[in-house]
Amino acid sequence: METIRFVTAFLKIAFEPSDVENSPLIQEYYTLLQINDDPLGLWLKSSKIRKEAEASDQVLLTLLIELHRKIDKLTHLSTSDTPLYVPLAMQGNLKAIGHGYIEFDSDVLKLNESYYARIDMPTFPRRQIPIFFEAHTQSIGKIVMMHEDDENDWNAYMVACERVMIRQMKGNQSEY
Repeated sequence: METIRFVTAFLKIAFEPSDVENSPLIQEYYTLLQINDDPLGLWLKSSKIRKEAEASDQVLLTLLIELHRKIDKLTHLSTSDTPLYVPLAMQGNLKAIGHGYIEFDSDVLKLNESYYARIDMPTFPRRQIPIFFEAHTQSIGKIVMMHEDDENDWNAYMVACERVMIRQMKGNQSEY
């Protein structure tokens, strides 16, 4: 059995049993990718605009785009009867994350079952990261499908959590 290196990270997760062929959930999975790659986001990522934006304040530009996205979400909520996200059957908490793995704070999974989930990531911009995972144990899931951009943010968040753990360990050692 492979060794999994986890770092402590308390995150909220919504999930339910599903396979990748589940039509509404796979549709939401790809829709959430498009939300992150909306026309404004793609415009900002283009090399021509990045060169032009070097003279401007990148943080301010990003904040304006996030404000625009929030207005789009509010408009959708007030004008549409369809929910922004598919309601998922279960809610839970993660206590740790690893490269390609998640660990729940309790035994909520059925062995060898596949699941779809949305994880509330405390990154900027704050967003829901959709994943498909399989139960490795009753509390550990192995991620089998995640967007490439989300994977990069996931790894960056994991490294940030590791840094916090290292600082805490160094602080505890200096007390002795």
